[in-house]
Amino acid sequence: MRRHGDREIWRYGVSQSPCLSSMSMGKNMDYDVAIIGSGIGGSALAAILARHGQRVVVFEARSHPRFAIGESLILETSEMMRALAHFYDVPELAYFSTENFLPFAGTTHGIKRHFGFLHHQSGQLHDRRRTLQAVIPKEPHGHELHLYRQDTDYFMMSTAVAYGATVVQNSPVNDIEPLADQVVIRTASGRPVTANYVVDAGGFRSVLAQKFGVRDFDLQTHSRGMFTHMINVPCYHQTGDSQEAYGLPFRMSEGTLHHLFDGGWLWVIPFNNHAEATNPLCSVGLLLDPRQYPPRDDLTPEEEFFAFIAQFPSIAAQFANAHAVRDWTRAGRLQYTSNQVVGDRWALLGHAAGFIDPLFSKGLYASLTAVFILAHRLLQAKQTGDYSAAAFADLQTVTQNDVRAADRLVANSYRSFKDYRLWQVYAVMWLLGAYTELVKLNMMRAQAGADRQAYYDQLITLKLVGGGYPAFEAVAQQVDGIMAAVDTADETAVTTAVAEINQIFRSLDWIADPFIALLDGKTYLPKNKIRLSLLKPGAGFMGNGAYKAHFFGDLTMRDLLVYGAKEKVQFARPYLAWQHKKLYQERAKR
Repeated sequence: MRRHGDREIWRYGVSQSPCLSSMSMGKNMDYDVAIIGSGIGGSALAAILARHGQRVVVFEARSHPRFAIGESLILETSEMMRALAHFYDVPELAYFSTENFLPFAGTTHGIKRHFGFLHHQSGQLHDRRRTLQAVIPKEPHGHELHLYRQDTDYFMMSTAVAYGATVVQNSPVNDIEPLADQVVIRTASGRPVTANYVVDAGGFRSVLAQKFGVRDFDLQTHSRGMFTHMINVPCYHQTGDSQEAYGLPFRMSEGTLHHLFDGGWLWVIPFNNHAEATNPLCSVGLLLDPRQYPPRDDLTPEEEFFAFIAQFPSIAAQFANAHAVRDWTRAGRLQYTSNQVVGDRWALLGHAAGFIDPLFSKGLYASLTAVFILAHRLLQAKQTGDYSAAAFADLQTVTQNDVRAADRLVANSYRSFKDYRLWQVYAVMWLLGAYTELVKLNMMRAQAGADRQAYYDQLITLKLVGGGYPAFEAVAQQVDGIMAAVDTADETAVTTAVAEINQIFRSLDWIADPFIALLDGKTYLPKNKIRLSLLKPGAGFMGNGAYKAHFFGDLTMRDLLVYGAKEKVQFARPYLAWQHKKLYQERAKR
């Protein structure tokens, strides 16, 4: 047992047994919050609530460590991790937000220096002109990670336990009954557990979603998938043209590689792509539109995978000697949402609320945003006693907005894969939405300081992309309207659509110059993001007018430079190492 503040915390509060004894579950079996599922989202929420003195129990149907996908971070996710760590005083939540944490996060994770895309045509070697490498800025926090999820999820669950949460593994929940004054949770053991509130983070098979019949499948995106972990997947440049021939800042293996083609895409996420790596595995997944490529029940998932990629010589070459180290997982259509996300004393979190497609890796960002909202509201509810659906309505609004934005973005991306000219311009739509969202997130934290309510008030205005900027939403409506209407089989219609979208982007006075360069045929974003021109008043990074007011408010360029310098120091390896050593020494003295 150790102390955190004035509270005593049991360091090992994990039960492997589905039997809920009074010792493991508490004498009267009452909790403030019960959480179903111990993935990153459920465990992060448990850690926050336990850190702030709430009695939390987490039910996990299986046991850790366990296989999971959702392994490629994006800048928005990393920033949300930092925000959660900062505003809720749980520093462990930032451990996977940058490569600089690798000494503590572990060397089983890969490094992500870019989002890489190669667009292929059946029967042809890859054309180097059909390339996009969206380089991730190194400053001020460092590059991002490829998460080896069996380790990250186990760590997050253990962190929740260290702060005082009770975790019961191998304990599937059979029923959840929200009542007027409590929630009753029944597990396979049959022993009821009561709580003030329940958060279902149980994924597609969510007990609450099934109980209340809230599933909705009326979505634009259609994709099915198969995925596994493999060994002997070489860097693309070892079997295809060299990095120098492509003229790219980084090797494709130094980031998340997306092979694109008409009707789908394939991810390649290596964990062995840096000098400190100790994990030989590579995550691989194939996503296909089932309307174009119906399920092949006559083949095993592995047979279907290799039969499909055989039509693309450059992809097949990369996987010529690859072998799966675990059974393949194959799933039918992946898309679903929920027409209700919160009720009196309950909420759906993460993939329990909905899922679209792994393309652009936004699922974990959406889940952690929901964690922030839920944590804030649950801490308030503990004081007010208000666990009504109305008190948690913000979660439903934000979650449903996120699902709609992801569905629109992914569906139109699939459409664009049919003709590279469409993808070349629509990729800018994706980048513009991600960039503005990231700027807003960073500036929200810079402006809020220690005021969590101020940060929350801005967070609930976001919609996954665009940073809540009205001008972006107007552009997205125009561009997505063109994409939805174009006949991708009509050459003239495609040419017209591409010209219209080009004109929309080029008319914006707030779009970043590197995005225009992509429209002009450049195949990568610059490695060095810091340029003197960014400091120019009215025309630099901060822009002017409505754009400056929305994203930066009263902040000055000096404020930004000071904030950026502090962030760089705070997340630099030497400082993190010093801080970690100091915390260890403090623990050792207890």
